[in-house]
Amino acid sequence: MSANSSRTALVTGGLSGLGAATVTRLREEGIKVFTVDIADGADFQMDVTDFDAVAKLPSQLPRIDILVTSAGIVGPNIPLLQTEEQQWKQVFDINVLGTASFIKAFAPAMVENGWGRIVTFASMAAKDGNPNLSIYSATKAAVVALTKSVGKELATTGVLVNTVAPAVIETPMNKDTSDEVLARLTSLIPMNRIGKAEEVAELVAWLCSDKVSFSTGAVYDISGGRATY
Repeated sequence: MSANSSRTALVTGGLSGLGAATVTRLREEGIKVFTVDIADGADFQMDVTDFDAVAKLPSQLPRIDILVTSAGIVGPNIPLLQTEEQQWKQVFDINVLGTASFIKAFAPAMVENGWGRIVTFASMAAKDGNPNLSIYSATKAAVVALTKSVGKELATTGVLVNTVAPAVIETPMNKDTSDEVLARLTSLIPMNRIGKAEEVAELVAWLCSDKVSFSTGAVYDISGGRATY
């Protein structure tokens, strides 16, 4: 029996996009996967900003060895000068506090067990700052810094914490993105195409495995060559 067959994962935003692709890929490895999503059909249908519910979630699950926090929203696609305070609070609550609260809830058992893998989702926007997406870009930059901090805090525990930074990927999150914006973002990618969710899931699965042993607090770009640093 492989080590994977005895491991259990939790994926937030697990019913669509990068989260769903990750769930499929981890299950192919024989990993038992539970999903959290605001949509019907998740193992735990809940809002990631329900911080009391998040804190209680570990008591409703077997020990979680792998945590993937893919729940997130893009938020308004407007210039910074048109943004409003509530829009900032909503996107930060979901993208940043939602990520931090799950790590806070599930990392302790991983530390106690001496093994764990945590993968968060950032974005190329965290590095480049996409115009008219100041809120989203700022939240994803915060996820990068959060991941680096926690990775250092847990570096000697056997729990590795890394983040992936995709360029634009073909997911439901981008279904409302205008053709003009998608064309501009695609033009920034040297491969001249947008990515596929399955390609990102392959990287995530690797980061969740024993094959990664000397990397934590790192940012893994998956951008078709767009990343410059």
